[in-house]
Amino acid sequence: MAAVVEDARTVHTPSGVLRGTTEGGVAVWRGIPYAEQPLGQRRFLAPAPPRPWTGVRDAIEHGPLPPQGRSFVGGGRDDPKIRDEACLTVTVWSPDPAGSLPVMVWVPGGAFVYGAGQLQLYNGSRLAANGGVVVVNVTYRIGVFGGFELGSLGEGFDDNLCLRDQLAALRWVQENIASFGGDPGRVTVFGESAGATSVLALLASPAARGLFHRAIAQSPALPLIADYDSRAEQAQRFLAEVRARPEELKELPQRRLRRAAGLLQLRSVATTPTLAYGLTYGVDLLPYHPIEAAREAAVSPTPLIVGTNSHEASMFAWSKPPMLPTTQPIIESFFARHGGAEEQERVLAAYPGYPRRRTLIAIGSDAMFGAPTWAFADAYSALAPTYVYRFDHATWTLRALGLGATHGSEIVHIQHSYGSFLGRKLHPLGRAVPPSVGRRMQRTWLHFATDSQPLPDWPRYDGVRRATRIIRTTRDVTVQDPDSVRRTAWEGLSS
Repeated sequence: MAAVVEDARTVHTPSGVLRGTTEGGVAVWRGIPYAEQPLGQRRFLAPAPPRPWTGVRDAIEHGPLPPQGRSFVGGGRDDPKIRDEACLTVTVWSPDPAGSLPVMVWVPGGAFVYGAGQLQLYNGSRLAANGGVVVVNVTYRIGVFGGFELGSLGEGFDDNLCLRDQLAALRWVQENIASFGGDPGRVTVFGESAGATSVLALLASPAARGLFHRAIAQSPALPLIADYDSRAEQAQRFLAEVRARPEELKELPQRRLRRAAGLLQLRSVATTPTLAYGLTYGVDLLPYHPIEAAREAAVSPTPLIVGTNSHEASMFAWSKPPMLPTTQPIIESFFARHGGAEEQERVLAAYPGYPRRRTLIAIGSDAMFGAPTWAFADAYSALAPTYVYRFDHATWTLRALGLGATHGSEIVHIQHSYGSFLGRKLHPLGRAVPPSVGRRMQRTWLHFATDSQPLPDWPRYDGVRRATRIIRTTRDVTVQDPDSVRRTAWEGLSS
């Protein structure tokens, strides 16, 4: 009698059996629940372990995106369209389900308001196929259901829900990834923007100890993290706006809650130092702001790559959002809430072209991304191997638009997601011939995930020399403290 050979795309996990499919030469499983879905009375609560199932569960289709508005990042025809609160799922790509490969866990960004791991921009098939790694994309709660702090309202409301979701996904990886060919002892967590902010918060969270072993933070936005008291005051304003008692929030329709939180986001720009959406420190899950945690050695000393793009704010400057100081009035309002006229004069002295457009973009870039990243890297590098980069490459399309190396433009080069909606616009020929900058970046990220260091010619960063890798179109170089004048000007204002 012939032996029955089970398809490698069928895996046995602690929760049950999953059947996947193949994509780009690797096995892929979509819509895997890593927690019980936060519906009904579980709304605004920390995630609970997923419920087991019987039989074989198909993992072919994506789960829903978290509730959110439209975004150009997820605007492609191949991106999922269904949105629902039942969104706590992961996608897994594996080139060898029988192996024991390094694992890379992607935490997507979007200012804690937009985004999801299912978007084609973050497709992990090329990363898995080219690098021999298992890739896990996490989708977590955002907006009013995860990125808006209501933990101070008492029983039935937990703090930092988006971070708690990410922790639940990392615990799921530890318990399940061996079934997909991954090694739970070699896990790299990486993310961009709000995802990178989360990565640095995970380094500072006692609950994350032992859940990952390397970290990569692409363009973290640390001003998205606020103290508990500020968030508690905001929660009371939210109740007044929505005209409801805390216990009623579990039952109110999505639209009403999302509208109230969105109004507070707009008001926060002019009235508070931080935005309404984001993470909260001063609680058990996140005792300190990541910069303070690094300075107090209250972090997990994990090898880290961290960096920013040279023109982070150029994309935002198009629409002149009040969230980023990229116009004269907004810059003056920003400094009125951050130190006053004396600090404004000191910082602006580092930008001799002010108020030209290029200078306005540089100030906005440094306020949200550059200065906090420099402060964190200085402190963290004394505790763990740290590698800092600045991404300068801009495609001809970005140069033609006057954007340069704008926020998020490095993602397609790391993921090789040139076929995504945004990837086709940024690099139309990338699917046929991946550019050299993409080959170099992906190779470097994969090398780090495997060996805990980028490449031998990328030196460690320290608070004296500040060796920084400048990632350019054809060839990368290392420069000592390349933004020293601007970095020095922001000292004391970035934490």
